[in-house]
This record gives sequence, structure tokens and C-alpha cells, in this order.
Amino acid sequence: MRLGWRYISGIVLGFALGLAPAFTTAYAPPIASAPATRPALKAVPESLADLRALQARVESVVAKVSPCVVGLRVKGGQGSGVIISDDGFVLTAGHVATDPGLDVTVVLSNGKTVKGKTLGINRNVDSGLMKIVGPPPGGGKWPYVELGHSGELQRGEWCVALGHPGGYKIGRSPPLRLGRVLDVGGRFIRTDCTLVGGDSGGPLFDLDGNVIGIHSRIGQTTNDNMHVPIDTYRDTWTRLAAGEAWGDIPGGRRPWLGLDTDRDARNCKITQIEPHSPAEKAGLKVGDEITSFDGDPIASYSALASRLISKKPGDQVTFEIKRDDQTLTVRLTIGRRPSGNP
Repeated sequence: MRLGWRYISGIVLGFALGLAPAFTTAYAPPIASAPATRPALKAVPESLADLRALQARVESVVAKVSPCVVGLRVKGGQGSGVIISDDGFVLTAGHVATDPGLDVTVVLSNGKTVKGKTLGINRNVDSGLMKIVGPPPGGGKWPYVELGHSGELQRGEWCVALGHPGGYKIGRSPPLRLGRVLDVGGRFIRTDCTLVGGDSGGPLFDLDGNVIGIHSRIGQTTNDNMHVPIDTYRDTWTRLAAGEAWGDIPGGRRPWLGLDTDRDARNCKITQIEPHSPAEKAGLKVGDEITSFDGDPIASYSALASRLISKKPGDQVTFEIKRDDQTLTVRLTIGRRPSGNP
């Protein structure tokens, strides 16, 4: 399958502004406690009772988390987000937040709007943080969801995607997409939850209602999607809350190899090479099995994609490959494809 992606929303980049000290507190994001004991769900429902059990669990999650899913408007673009603290911190995608210090219109689940500010952005993984300015209408505290642990996810786990495709629409609750975790890497989660434009920045939940990822980009189809792992927000929280912005701008800088592999295989064997691509120029061939990327072992598509996302066009990398009974070393210059293909 293809190793590239295109971003869900085209948000215009702006200039970073200074932040008020009120947004640089020593707040730590909530960490989900051990989930309550629940009936085990079968990985593949085998009966009507299994389907009803899955439906009940999903309905419970959606009822719990929907009030925390918000629409976002930044510099004329629309996206989604999720409230993760009672004083109004909001997680979203980096390309939705755009830059630190920008004004945000936050659309609540009931359609009311409040003001917010963008905080930090880690463009290396496409994570972004915002803060709602002021208390909820009528006072009190904001409803919020807890953070799960993306590092503990396994292939095949059920997950739920919420967001505002096409932007917030009056009278429509965040559409529910049920799916499975397909791949997990240090910098991404891949699922088959169907996403479209406007979902960017929305939350991905496990079936205990903990947010495990944030919608970032679409693969080759709407049911092949990449999400920012929630652990990356926890690991970089201090910088995000302080309003820092770092990393390469994703739009227009997507690394491109020009090759396909089988994402479900237990190796990284090339199935297709695109004409005039970096892979073709480097001499890679269909049937080659990639075993190393700059000295790091590669045993699957997810391992290759996780390493590739840390690179940028123009970088030179070294592959070790198996070709028939030979082990070869190949030097490749990563390319750029403006259309966002792999």
C-alpha cells in the first residue's frame, strides 16, 4: 500500500504571536485511571448478542464524550477538537491550530460559540493545543475527556472516531465512525475509521471513552487514516502549554519515496515502484525487501512509515534490502510530491 498521505484540511499558515502568561501554567494533562470492569468484547462479533454488546459499549462511549467534542474556526479554516481539562484545554491537529497565539472560535456541542487561543504546535507529528478563554456559559467547569495510552494499543482493537466533517452543522451531533486500529507507530496510529474534510483535529477514542489519538490525515481512501498518538501530547505537554512551535511545516514538505508495500505483511517487501520516483532513481525494484532504514531495523510497513515521517524532502537515507539471495545497500534522496501522494 502507499506510504504517503494528504492532509484533511487546507489551513493557511500564519505568523506566531506571543502568548499571555495565563496559558503557560504547570498544568498536567489528565491520565485515565484503570477502566472499570466491563464485559469482554469479542474481536469479531459471532452472534447477535455480540453485536448488541458492541453497540451498547459504543453508545455508552458516545454519550459520555460527545459534549467534549468541539468545532474550531481558525483564520477562515474549520476543524475539530476535544476538551481534555475542566478549565478548557483543547487538543487538535497542528495544521488546524496553524500557529501559536491566534484567535479561535470554539463551537460547543450545543452550537454556542466561545473564544479561544492557539498554544503550542509540534509540526513533526501534527499535534496542536488550544485554550478556551473564560468559563463555560452559565459558569461551572468544562466537560472533558481523559487521555488514554496509545502505546498500549494493539492491531485489531475497536475504536471510535468523532469530529465535524465539513465543519460544525447546527442540529447535527458529531458523526460516529466505528473502526479498528490497523497500525501503531511512535508517531502515528492508522485506522479504518472513515474521515473527511473538517474531521481534522477530532478525537479517536478507545471503548472505555479515553482519547487515544487526534485525526491528522487521510491515506489513499477515506477509510485509511492517520491519527496523532495521544502519548505524543503527554510527552511534549510542557512545550505545547508554553506556546512553542517546532518541527517542519507538514504542508508541502511531505517525504516521498514513490513505492508501495503490503501494509499487512510481516515484512516490508516492495510491491510497486512509481516511474521517475526517488525509489526508481535509487535502483530499488519490485520484490526487494527493505530490512533497514538508516541503520534501524525495518520489519513492517508501520516501522518504515514511522521512520519516514521524521524525514523531509532532500534528506539522504540508506536502505539495506534483500534481493533474491543478496543483501544490498542503497542510498536514496527523499523527494517531494506537492499533490501529497507517497
